Amino acid sequence: MYRILRKTLGIGVVTEKAPVQHDKNLEKLGIEVKRIIDKRFHGSLAIREVDAGSCNACELEIHALNNPFHDVERFGIHFVASPRHADLLLVTGPVSRHMQAALLRTWEATPSPKYVIAVGDCACDGGEFGDIYATCGGVDKVLPVDALIPGCPPTPEALLRGLLACFARI
Repeated sequence: MYRILRKTLGIGVVTEKAPVQHDKNLEKLGIEVKRIIDKRFHGSLAIREVDAGSCNACELEIHALNNPFHDVERFGIHFVASPRHADLLLVTGPVSRHMQAALLRTWEATPSPKYVIAVGDCACDGGEFGDIYATCGGVDKVLPVDALIPGCPPTPEALLRGLLACFARI
């Protein structure tokens, strides 16, 4: 036990320091998103994220939006567990045949007006999976899609730009 403690104390801190400055592009995007959310959604945008069969890379970037560095809750964006509370659906991955019915039920449970954004190359057009026996292809083959956010995976900044693109189409 003492040997492990001595070794730990001898190595010291090996983690990276947190970035001091915030990303100015992200801050500008966030302010623009907040302005639109205040105007169209009365200050709060509820998002339900649905994984329709992805590799989870897009989910990691979506989760990064909530970390202390990006902190999108300060812009009025929050994620909800139920589609009944959602204003918008973020769908990732090619729609697998097994998830098609669940995705449709989620969309039907979302109150109107409902918006759908396809996140990542797989959700946009099927990606490397395409339209094969196990998938339906992109989300647009199952649901009406309001905006596409390409990328494999898209960055948190690209996700915010995609939200702005969706709002511009509304």
